[in-house]
Amino acid sequence: MVDQKELREHLYTLEATLLEADVRKSADRLDALLADDFIEYSSTGGIYDKQNILNRLPSEDDPGITLRDFEMKYLSATSALTTFKVYIESKQKHSLRSSVWTFQEDRWQMTFHQGTVTELGG
Repeated sequence: MVDQKELREHLYTLEATLLEADVRKSADRLDALLADDFIEYSSTGGIYDKQNILNRLPSEDDPGITLRDFEMKYLSATSALTTFKVYIESKQKHSLRSSVWTFQEDRWQMTFHQGTVTELGG
């Protein structure tokens, strides 16, 4: 049985790690955190797969992302949903975020991510 409190803390750490500038600049680190079948529905309306992320993110400037209001919903022994809010300094925008994490290859990897722009940080 998975300890849900420990899993929540672990997934929070992984989500926060994905927002760090040095991780976003590293295709190797991104590759380890994203599942091969990863897909993102971005807050700008784009749909991206893992290869697009590995090609695009390392060349982008640090957008200055702040994470808050993190929650986790345990779905099964090998899957969980995370939800949180972010503020993107470079765009002066707030968004709601959700990710599906799955346990595969002896580690948790993100398989799906979605961002939705919102007017307020609340």
